Amino acid sequence: MKKLFLSLALVGVATFAFAQKKVVKSADKNFKKGDLELALEEINGALQDPETKDDPNTALLKAKIQTKMFEADEDFAATTVSTGHAALESFQQTMKMAGGDKDSKIGKEVYKEDLPGMPDNLRPFSLMSLKNAAFNKAIQTYEEDDYAMSYEFFNLVSEIDPMDTTAHFNAGYLAYQELGKAAEAKKHFDKLITIDDYDKLNTYYFLVQIASSEEQDPEQAYKYVSMARKEYPEDKTLSEFEVQLLLQMNKMDEAMASVKEALKDDPSNSGLLLRYGYLLEQSGDMEGALAQYKKAVEADPNFFEGNYYTGAIYLDRARAILAEVNNLSDEEWEKRAPEMGAQADGLYRDAVPYFAKASELKPDNTEILEILFQIHTRLKNTAEAEKYNQKLIALLGPDWMDR
Repeated sequence: MKKLFLSLALVGVATFAFAQKKVVKSADKNFKKGDLELALEEINGALQDPETKDDPNTALLKAKIQTKMFEADEDFAATTVSTGHAALESFQQTMKMAGGDKDSKIGKEVYKEDLPGMPDNLRPFSLMSLKNAAFNKAIQTYEEDDYAMSYEFFNLVSEIDPMDTTAHFNAGYLAYQELGKAAEAKKHFDKLITIDDYDKLNTYYFLVQIASSEEQDPEQAYKYVSMARKEYPEDKTLSEFEVQLLLQMNKMDEAMASVKEALKDDPSNSGLLLRYGYLLEQSGDMEGALAQYKKAVEADPNFFEGNYYTGAIYLDRARAILAEVNNLSDEEWEKRAPEMGAQADGLYRDAVPYFAKASELKPDNTEILEILFQIHTRLKNTAEAEKYNQKLIALLGPDWMDR
């Protein structure tokens, strides 16, 4: 009797296991004919059953169903992205069941290439199919100016294939430039600089910008510049970044050494010349600073900062002379004031072309317009003074002098 009950029990177990395998077969059949919701429901049931839940083929079928669903979804919404992430998780679970062996039968199925132009019944709907579908959706949403969704799809590609440099760069670019998400951008850019045989120069530019601007961390920005200069020692932009960051960190001696070294290779770099002038000005060498500012303008006549800084040196000198005149005794004033006044006027005249150019480059800068008005008023250039008065009235109103 005991043997009879045991036999009946074994028959029951076998029948139940067979039934579960029939469910998996049904899910596969529905997957192939496109009834994906039913297929997913069936495979989820099989993944709950002790007889089939630990079989990597069951998890693989779920991943394929989800991949096909993701590819077919044309809504380009958050739910679409969720389907893609769910498919990725199913592929990862499949590989975990297969011991992570890409060369195993299951591993080869997961990573099987999806050749373009193949009919659906011959396509693998593998992890590579998921990657291709996500990339295509990223491109399509980008072309439709839906940058938020384009980022999500590029980000998904980067999670599917962490070594895909195009996905990381595009995701980082969109996050930073279009969406203002510096932290997300940095995640992708930080990954890129760890990948061998990849041209990382633009990536370093972005990382330096994020660290110095959004994070207000010049020390970290300087670390990125130092890393980049080891790989790209001839890059002139990195030399400029280095000097600028050293200035931000008040490391004047290091900044001076860096800018001098950079100017050896790039003597006509207006940005470097301006920073060299600034360093000289900070050290008290006003003549040296003026010379470098003027060189910056010679190198690039349309360089706003070069024109402004040069004009400012002349302006400060003129004002210093007039301040000294005001402090003279009556006797000294009679002797020296006319000559000193003429000297100040000469410096004002020297400043005019630089401020005029700066105003041309930034016509709405009222500070420069006021300086030019004051200089021409001082020099009794009535017509020029009135020209700048009218510009200020247009920008600030008729009572701009009473502000």
